[in-house]
Amino acid sequence: MATMANVTESTRRRTSSAGATAETACPITPVVDVVFSRWTTPILWTLHESGPHRFVELARHISAVTPKVLTERLRKLERDGLIERTYYAEVPPRVIYEITDLGRSLAPVFAALADWSENLEQVDKARREYDAEHQVRQRG
Repeated sequence: MATMANVTESTRRRTSSAGATAETACPITPVVDVVFSRWTTPILWTLHESGPHRFVELARHISAVTPKVLTERLRKLERDGLIERTYYAEVPPRVIYEITDLGRSLAPVFAALADWSENLEQVDKARREYDAEHQVRQRG
């Protein structure tokens, strides 16, 4: 696992002499762009948790996504090496999507986020308190 010192050193090496960019100022930014975009996480989670799926099966699991967006996300994930698409030339044709070893390497990240989700109740409480306090200020 990367330590903060290792991440910082890695960031320093990637920073040009002109200074830090958004990506190098925070080394997590490119990871978030790859892994945590709108529909990427549910797709990876589904493939990791329940194995290979056909397009229609994925669409059923992630019912809020449109077919167009699901297709775009799957292509992006395939391009990034996080999933693999296997085409079977049958009648009718069959396509299976499955998570790659690179995609599976995100399992500890997803597990940590699932563990952290226990804090969402505290987040909701903080939001309610904030909203109540700010509504009073706006009126007063």
